[in-house]
Amino acid sequence: MKKITLLALACTLATAAAAQSWPDKSVRVVVPAPAGSSLDVIVRLLGDKLKDRWKQSVVVDNKAGAGGMIGMDMVAKAPPDGYTLGIGFNGPIAFGPHMYKKMPYSPSKDLMPVVLTTSQPNVLAVQASNPANTLPEFVAWAKKQGNKLSYGSVGNGSSSHLTMELFKSVTGIEAVHVPYNGSPPASNSLAAGDTQALFTVAPALLPLVQAGRVKFIATTSAKRVDLMKDLGTVAEAGYPGFDAVAWNGLFTATGTPAAVVERINADVNAVLKDPAVREAFAKQGLIIGGGSAADFKAFIDSESQVWGATIKRVGISID
Repeated sequence: MKKITLLALACTLATAAAAQSWPDKSVRVVVPAPAGSSLDVIVRLLGDKLKDRWKQSVVVDNKAGAGGMIGMDMVAKAPPDGYTLGIGFNGPIAFGPHMYKKMPYSPSKDLMPVVLTTSQPNVLAVQASNPANTLPEFVAWAKKQGNKLSYGSVGNGSSSHLTMELFKSVTGIEAVHVPYNGSPPASNSLAAGDTQALFTVAPALLPLVQAGRVKFIATTSAKRVDLMKDLGTVAEAGYPGFDAVAWNGLFTATGTPAAVVERINADVNAVLKDPAVREAFAKQGLIIGGGSAADFKAFIDSESQVWGATIKRVGISID
């Protein structure tokens, strides 16, 4: 019994020492989306502040593909020491288990939630030349297209994808899904007319809106957001209860010492309170996250339950 107690104490002291010395080398953050995407912007803004707190470089590693699963699989299979983080989002975390017959990792078993970083609503965007300027006008226009309409998304199983599938189910429109690896190519496809509609977060589309190539029709939050007060919601345009918010947060491999997770969580929470960071995120239309790792896990569990039911009802399945 005494040996077991001493062993437990030694393990506790070793864990505490590891957390105290962490980080003693650079920290890699895997972004499961291309450079220039919203996730990439978020990580680079956070990383610029975290490197000062950690006195180590923060290396951004873009690994887009498979609806975010390629990047998150790398995080799940990384050594559980906190030196490899990943910014996960709805698709490869809360949606995937309900859509894919097989995933290369188990989000609930192989990934440890660290902290919610930001959230934001999607917006419905169309080409600037589209005759529709309101949601009812868009629905009427879309129905006239029959099965000729195609829509882009930032990837299979993403919030961008599922939001449109939910929208199709409540409005009765038809549209063919064209998935892309991230928001930049999806946005460009819309501007070029290769696809005719896109649900994604606003920052990815703002340059195209400012250039007069794309316009917003509606937002998917339950209520209007401060930065887009003039933009109505899908819910208020005749589809009550419609609410689809994109969120993201940091994860590490399961097995990472709790003290290290707590250190990362505390530092990210501190950075999220930085006035410069808050201002930068606000300009991007991002809602600040934060909170404990336990809070983040509870949120993910809730999202998985809600969207799992939606995925089953709509009948989305990806091999």
